[in-house]
Amino acid sequence: MPSDLYAVADFCLIPIGTGESSVAEYIAECQRVLEKSGLTFKVSTWAKGPWSEVSQAIHDCHAAVHAKGAPRVATDIRIGTRVDRDTPVGDGNDHKVKRVEEILARDRAAAS
Repeated sequence: MPSDLYAVADFCLIPIGTGESSVAEYIAECQRVLEKSGLTFKVSTWAKGPWSEVSQAIHDCHAAVHAKGAPRVATDIRIGTRVDRDTPVGDGNDHKVKRVEEILARDRAAAS
């Protein structure tokens, strides 16, 4: 088993107590952190890569949002790993999404 598991983390980062109705600037700050991390990510919704790097990126998002002025940050995280087969770096759930899309396309074609 690899020493650093490949992880796909779905996380929701919520700045609290900013005194502003919009948190877009804070989420943009997290985006900047993810961009610098080198991980594959999508609009602060999920990040994928080695477990330690994913965890570090989420930590760094917290630190950056605090540095921007948010006194509190809450994050819900769901992380999945697997060791029963190799997952190419950057692939993560892409094959799952593609497989579901293929099944739905087949269903639509059969209904036509």
